[in-house]
Amino acid sequence: MSRKNVFDLDTDNAAGVESSPRVLVERPLLGLDRPPRQAAPLGAISQSLGTINVKVRNAERIEKALAEGLTVVELDPGTIDRSFVADRMEIPEDQRRAFVDAIRENGQQVPILVRPKPGQSGRFEVAYGHRRLAAAIELGRPVRAVVRDLSDVELVVAQGQENSARTDLTFIERARFAARLEERKFTRDTIMAALSVDKAALSRLIALAGRVPPDIVEAIGPAPGYGRIKWQELTELLDNDKSLCRARSVVQEAAFRASSSDRRFETLHAALRADAARSRPEQWTAPDGARAARIMRGGGRLTLSFDHKAAPEFGEFVTGKLGALYEEYASRSRGPEDKEGGGDTPSPLVKPRSGGR
Repeated sequence: MSRKNVFDLDTDNAAGVESSPRVLVERPLLGLDRPPRQAAPLGAISQSLGTINVKVRNAERIEKALAEGLTVVELDPGTIDRSFVADRMEIPEDQRRAFVDAIRENGQQVPILVRPKPGQSGRFEVAYGHRRLAAAIELGRPVRAVVRDLSDVELVVAQGQENSARTDLTFIERARFAARLEERKFTRDTIMAALSVDKAALSRLIALAGRVPPDIVEAIGPAPGYGRIKWQELTELLDNDKSLCRARSVVQEAAFRASSSDRRFETLHAALRADAARSRPEQWTAPDGARAARIMRGGGRLTLSFDHKAAPEFGEFVTGKLGALYEEYASRSRGPEDKEGGGDTPSPLVKPRSGGR
């Protein structure tokens, strides 16, 4: 398809931006048609908007962002590529199906924003509207779009602000989007503008995204019901190789993969928390009340740690007794015939001694 056939241009300023003294009434982002050769007063528009559902408020915000005299056109979705920085994760199939059905029945109410793709004549790149684009592809129909020349910075700011304003991105999607932008060397100021966050909030997003392995995040999904506090708890539970191994085992289970994203988060969080509870150290208290040692069980290991303040040199004393303690253990582990000296070869559990007692 040649470039001249891609645009179905309306030269009467279809974006609803006043570029001359006359009053414009067409609002393509709201799906309102302009009466032929007639300008309606602003009051009439306000009255008609009262009959439209809540999505009008979002459309008005998008119109304001696009208020540069641009025109809504229809494009072949096959000529449009995704943004070079992904922000969304996959949504559940039932939600995706409902979204496609809504566009099939009601049409595409809000255009997507695209830019001419750098270095590829006749192709475009999405700033926002990926799900609307996917729906148009599935339905085999053109996609309504506004085309703007955008730099990389302008594209990611438009992409981030549109999703942030609509609160469409979940916490973990925002964190990953922020981290990906930083990996591509965008400045912190640009990322803050894209996500509409301050410096401290951005630092928390990027730090958290770096602490959860990507494969674990992908396995969980967007988890719309869980925000920063719960994700922070999960990162703290994933702070060692043992818990990471356990997490990767949980996410491979069939029941886990068949669950909703929120349920997957709950399942993994609960499993890791239970493991952590079992791994909590037990306090060992001496007969005289000294809290001299702690016992940690888990992962096929038992670990003793000694409190030098509670019982100075107790740890060194126990360490000095390890040989005798092990010999006593090994003696108990041998069978009766070994205990009675049935053979010249010492038990493999007991290291031969060089001299007598």
